[in-house]
Amino acid sequence: MTTQRTAHRRPGADLGRVTGGTSFGGLLRAEWVKFRSVRGWVIGMILAALLMAFIGVFAAANSSIGCQINGGPPKSGKACLPQIPHGPGGEVVSDSFYFVHQPLTGNGSITARVTSLTGEHANLTGGPVQVGSGYMVPGLASWAKAGIIIKQSTHQGSAYAAVMVTGSNGVRMEDNYTADSAGMPGNVAAAHPRWLRLTRSGDRITGYDSADGTHWTQVSTVQLTGLPATVQVGMFATSPNYTLTQNSFGGTTDNGGPAQATGVFDHVTWPGAALGGTWTGTAVGGGGPVGQTRAQAQGQGQGQAGFGHSHGTFTVTGSGDIAPVTPGPGSRYPTVTIEQSLAGAFLGLIAIVVVAAMFFTAEYRRGLIRTTLAATPRRGAVLAAKALVIGAVAFVTGLIASVISVAVGVPKEQNQGQVLLTVSALTEARVIVGTAAVLAVAAVFAVALGAVLRRSAAAVTVAVVTVVLPFLLAGLNIVPSGVGAWLLRLTPTAGLAIQQSIPRYPQVTSVLSPVRGYYPLSPYAGFAVLCLWAAAALGLALVLLRRRDA
Repeated sequence: MTTQRTAHRRPGADLGRVTGGTSFGGLLRAEWVKFRSVRGWVIGMILAALLMAFIGVFAAANSSIGCQINGGPPKSGKACLPQIPHGPGGEVVSDSFYFVHQPLTGNGSITARVTSLTGEHANLTGGPVQVGSGYMVPGLASWAKAGIIIKQSTHQGSAYAAVMVTGSNGVRMEDNYTADSAGMPGNVAAAHPRWLRLTRSGDRITGYDSADGTHWTQVSTVQLTGLPATVQVGMFATSPNYTLTQNSFGGTTDNGGPAQATGVFDHVTWPGAALGGTWTGTAVGGGGPVGQTRAQAQGQGQGQAGFGHSHGTFTVTGSGDIAPVTPGPGSRYPTVTIEQSLAGAFLGLIAIVVVAAMFFTAEYRRGLIRTTLAATPRRGAVLAAKALVIGAVAFVTGLIASVISVAVGVPKEQNQGQVLLTVSALTEARVIVGTAAVLAVAAVFAVALGAVLRRSAAAVTVAVVTVVLPFLLAGLNIVPSGVGAWLLRLTPTAGLAIQQSIPRYPQVTSVLSPVRGYYPLSPYAGFAVLCLWAAAALGLALVLLRRRDA
């Protein structure tokens, strides 16, 4: 007689055995099917892409400039732009200064002592001042410059190396517009002069400074590739425009006008150099004196010439700057950066975090999370699958929208008369791909919040408050600038720094504001902060998923 025995099994054991062994690839496919089967989520991602592209192109279409030159017919767009100089690296530059020079053939050096650096700027008390109107009042810009320079030619954008005194940044050596090295600190005065020296050996230029003309310190050595046999060498002076930036609730107001600097040089020597002839004064890029002082306007003095030479002493007055052009109030041109075409990413970000948060909370709301976790007891794997799916969808959405925004928006802005601040191909790729990566990581952060909070309204609110609100508080000056800077350092909003394409050059005054394209952290450091927030949220979500009942 055969006895049939019945095995008693725990309910759900077979289901757990079958699905518990499901591969992670199977989990990913299951979560992808969940996502694409909900029409609202798909529409939300499409809406995010459309918002990004539309806002970027719309902003570009409404950025046109207009002008009327010397009473002529009205013009618009590119017709209003002057010739835009570009430096040896292809960047848009400001190359405007007064240059007292002679040709130098072959190797040699030039030495000069600077005994004074003074400045004047437009009187802004009566409102905006244009070049040629208003009075010049005493005042020296922090990056006013006077020094000696070796320059390929007097053409704007040509290669150069210079060592100089500045308004409040000590001695500096700069070359080819973007490089800057610090020398002796302190301001120049008759009692505390600064001796400067440049030497040329082929393509290598070395700069030195000294307090007494006897003990010299090397500031830096630079390589100017392709420097011709004959270059221009001499003294220069320049000063960037004087600008007052006032932060107010909801925005920023800029008020600016021209400025100029005057440097006094003596002990100008050139041992071993083939210098000869007379000194020539050239206002490179129109960088000569720009206005009258109040005393001159009242008939108590003559308008300044670009330079004077008497008994071995040179007085040189110039305006403008020798530096890369950057976004902000000090720019000489109506500039645009590549990331400005991605302004719509901010609205796209909101739509994506809403969808991402609901990707997890919807299962709690409908009670489907029990089925999911019963079919796949590995709760960490479920969380990882959801995070990867929503992150990948957000990345693809952001990448497509970013490419369209830049491809359509940037050429349109250029046609409208905006000057694109060019960047390298790698930087352009970092901005575009980085924008998509920010959206992806923000989506992962939001889905983790959904797992932690379980309710859509709570998860969406926390995601928007932590990711979006700090940008608004800092960008619209709702909080003091110091507080805003810390918000941009410590909150997930820091990730948007990945979009910054133009570096904060030390020799250019820039306003720290996300609206102007500048963040307190470097692009990758800011992105790392966002990643840390997402990782922390995922870690907390994993702990709570394992401890709490579905």
